Amino acid sequence: MGGRISTHVLDTAGGKPAEGLAITLTYLGDGETDGYSPILIGTFSTNSDGRVDEPLLEGESLKRGTYELLFMAGDYFRSAPYLSLVFDPIFDHIPIRFEVTDESGHYHVPLLVAPGGFSTYRGS
Repeated sequence: MGGRISTHVLDTAGGKPAEGLAITLTYLGDGETDGYSPILIGTFSTNSDGRVDEPLLEGESLKRGTYELLFMAGDYFRSAPYLSLVFDPIFDHIPIRFEVTDESGHYHVPLLVAPGGFSTYRGS
């Protein structure tokens, strides 16, 4: 089985999965043979569980190199009715760059997000 990239977004301010948060995945290159020439892999939106229904990238399409997930957190929080009068989101777009070193590996990149901060880690 080939590797894959997945994500999960939790809205820590609302205490719930972040439904409807837009995400892009871009391949930036391997820094050696193809330099750093950004290639947009796709644009996604999280479901009611804060996940994307399918892996963002999987199988033979996953190759070594640098990838960037870009989370459109500002748009998500500006549309959240429970925050309309309380918070102004400071992090409009949250980029997370990571290295794929094993094409057969699972690269799960969760995001815990609030209008005033965020955290990420390598998940399982």
